[in-house]
Amino acid sequence: MRRSDWVPPIAWMVVILAMSTDVGSAEHTGGFLFPALRWIWPAVTPPLMDAVHAAIRKLGHLTEYAVLAGLWYRALVSGRRPPRTAAVIAVALSVVWASIDEALQMLTPSRTASVVDVGIDATGALLATLGASGWPRLVDVTTSTLLWTATIVGCAALVINALTGVGSGALWVTTPAAALAVAARGRAPSG
Repeated sequence: MRRSDWVPPIAWMVVILAMSTDVGSAEHTGGFLFPALRWIWPAVTPPLMDAVHAAIRKLGHLTEYAVLAGLWYRALVSGRRPPRTAAVIAVALSVVWASIDEALQMLTPSRTASVVDVGIDATGALLATLGASGWPRLVDVTTSTLLWTATIVGCAALVINALTGVGSGALWVTTPAAALAVAARGRAPSG
């Protein structure tokens, strides 16, 4: 594989690793999500806010591993692996990384490791590669869409947080990482 093929998935793995630290704890994500949620929906109740926070965190797991599997799939197919083989390897790499990620969270007091999270991560990886052998363009479009969404929503959240005086925590890592991944995908030679 060319360097331009494997750098994006490895860079994304580093971002995931950074999020496994205290930076990605529920306390920190709540620090920017709760004020934003109160701003969007002033009448939200604390129990509902907690439920939305938990749901967003689980969707984050699903999304980050869908992106990882999509990036690995793209790299492996570019490296001339058959699409089905690339999909299986991409999911396997993502699940192994999810397991490592959760194991490392056991070492951080503000984080908790969860087998359920590994399952959610695996689901995200499977969704990104589902049907990849028949629809490789779908995986590419899905990966691009997720990266663009992460970039745009992250930038908007950074601006809103700056205007409201709320700390942005991990967004300072994840938003530029998503933007760099978008740029790297744009520069990579096609097929």
